[in-house]
Amino acid sequence: MLLGSHVGMSGKEMMLGSVKEALSYGANTFMLYTGAPQNTRRKEISELNIPAAQELMKENAITKFVVHAPYIINLANTVSAETYDLAVTFLRKEIERAEAMGSDILVLHPGAHVGAGEDAGIASIVKGLNEVLTPECKVHIALETMAGKGSEIGSKFEELSRIYDGVRWNDKLRICLDTCHLNDSGFDVKSDFEGVLKQFERYFSLNQIACIHLNDSKNDQGAAKDRHENIGFGTIGFDALYGVTRIQEFDNTPIILETPYREIGGSADKLAPYKLEIAMLKDGRFNPNLFD
Repeated sequence: MLLGSHVGMSGKEMMLGSVKEALSYGANTFMLYTGAPQNTRRKEISELNIPAAQELMKENAITKFVVHAPYIINLANTVSAETYDLAVTFLRKEIERAEAMGSDILVLHPGAHVGAGEDAGIASIVKGLNEVLTPECKVHIALETMAGKGSEIGSKFEELSRIYDGVRWNDKLRICLDTCHLNDSGFDVKSDFEGVLKQFERYFSLNQIACIHLNDSKNDQGAAKDRHENIGFGTIGFDALYGVTRIQEFDNTPIILETPYREIGGSADKLAPYKLEIAMLKDGRFNPNLFD
């Protein structure tokens, strides 16, 4: 099982600090953004401290990690040419950064059509991916399953399949399953995740799943709200999420926690919950007093 969480990347240590943070949680994989997910400010690749980070990964047998593209990339936007052009340009640079860091997985939110309609949005996503993907590309774009909030595209497997069908080099595409998003978009993650995978297999094979975001949800199934909750403390529940980590086909698939920071042990500030959640998932028993 490859189990980790989102980690930061900042300061002088940059990627080295990311690896150290992951190790402090007891993780053997991790996910990072190359900068703040809400903007395009990025350091040069030479400033990311990659060699030191890769050496620490090697010392601790970490062989896979995930890069997440920023939220501001919206390939589905046909309303604003400037937004679309920024998305294509920046996605191309994110692919370069991911490859330089040593990851072959770049998670991408497919985008939102902002009122232009699903067909127009999907066509725009396909156009953008065809602009950035080449036969030589070593990085796979993992399209994330979305919650269906607003005009988001990707809350249905059929929508992701249509993107695959339109992309020329679609061997460079993969899927990232997000358990909270699946729940919020209407899939029965809590009671029938096996059934969810069977629905997935109508369009894709399981080996197309490059990453799993393991999150509980604050919302009821089908709420289309996208509000993550800590493992076992939401509407999906611990048993279902633990079961996802034990599916044999996912043994070599990075499973990443993106759960909310919590007040832990009476702390005045909210802290990262990942060390506690990772330990609980490894143990296989839910602790309702985990954060007390």
